[in-house]
Amino acid sequence: MDAQERIRQIVSNYPIGLFMKGTAQFPMCGFSGRAIQLLKACGIDSLHIVNVLEDEAIRHGIKIFSNWPTIPQLYVNGVFIGGADIMMEMYQSGELQQLFKNAL
Repeated sequence: MDAQERIRQIVSNYPIGLFMKGTAQFPMCGFSGRAIQLLKACGIDSLHIVNVLEDEAIRHGIKIFSNWPTIPQLYVNGVFIGGADIMMEMYQSGELQQLFKNAL
């Protein structure tokens, strides 16, 4: 199975998926750490995390899949939401909390 198909399966099989550098316990970049903090602030404790540093094909493939150049990338119910900056903007406006309230 190629990287695009693996990504498609992850995105469609998990209500919340985060492609990030590192893990929730040990983020390997500031943006990934911020994404985890925002999800926790929204009360999200159950999500599927993909550490892109463990798989080079996924690391490059996710950028093609979403047509978005940076990591982390958040998906909710199969829809690409954005990266850490977009998540922060959405959180500050209340949109991120509302997204999870409506989506889950």
